Amino acid sequence: MTIGTVGVVGAGAMGSGIIEVAARNGLEVVAREISPEAVEAGTTRVVASMDKAVSRGKLDGSVRDSALANLTWTTDFADLASCDLVIEAVIENLDLKLEIFRALDSVLGADAIMATNTSSIPIIDIAMATSRPEMVCGMHFFNPATVMKLVEVIATQRTDPEVTAAVTEFATDVLAKHVVAAPDRAGFVVNALLVPYICQAIAMFEAGHASAEDIDEAMKLGCGHPMGPLALADMIGLDVCLFTEESLHTEYQERFLSPPPLLRRMVSAGMLGRKSGQGFYSY
Repeated sequence: MTIGTVGVVGAGAMGSGIIEVAARNGLEVVAREISPEAVEAGTTRVVASMDKAVSRGKLDGSVRDSALANLTWTTDFADLASCDLVIEAVIENLDLKLEIFRALDSVLGADAIMATNTSSIPIIDIAMATSRPEMVCGMHFFNPATVMKLVEVIATQRTDPEVTAAVTEFATDVLAKHVVAAPDRAGFVVNALLVPYICQAIAMFEAGHASAEDIDEAMKLGCGHPMGPLALADMIGLDVCLFTEESLHTEYQERFLSPPPLLRRMVSAGMLGRKSGQGFYSY
């Protein structure tokens, strides 16, 4: 299974990073967004990110120019037909993901691999929306995808081992990422550990045990973490944290995995962290 042309569906914070990583590594990339306005926004994200890397001396200008030349934008699923691998990177909404995978199933070649970047939804639930679940796996990148080295590769009970091997080799040898094999369980490896930790910090703050600043400083200076849990929650997005914790609670039925009430209230209030300008901190 040779992967030379990659499609990416969704060009938000995660999708644009995946698009950039693929294009910078010499791949032909077809990026699909829902509308011309979304295409323009995605293009702006990718160009601005690469321009910033060039200005900081972390990317050669010629590599940026080649990457942009390798990139094609579209609003039509049919334009993904020639892709060897398509990575879905839209919001954590199962119905939307199922709709996308049904559309991909109808246009991609028989040997094309379909991957989802979901951070918490069971991959098999998505795979079974297609006529070829053996060609579906998870490829969970981390934000920002241009910097973070890890990719979780998740095989389901139906994934062809050759697909898993091809995606693992591609992420390692072409994208220069470090791959860990994760089980198809909610949260996989990283978020199954990380999000409950974040939620415990939120519960501690809600109970008045310590201020947000002190919780974060304690974990940074006491445990050597580069960022405290509440600042990290703001960066991830409180809505994403809530969705992930709810997925973990549904999967494992453990009481300690029930989301803190404060997290629910903040999401209801539109206080989502960095992307909304207000979370545990103001931005």
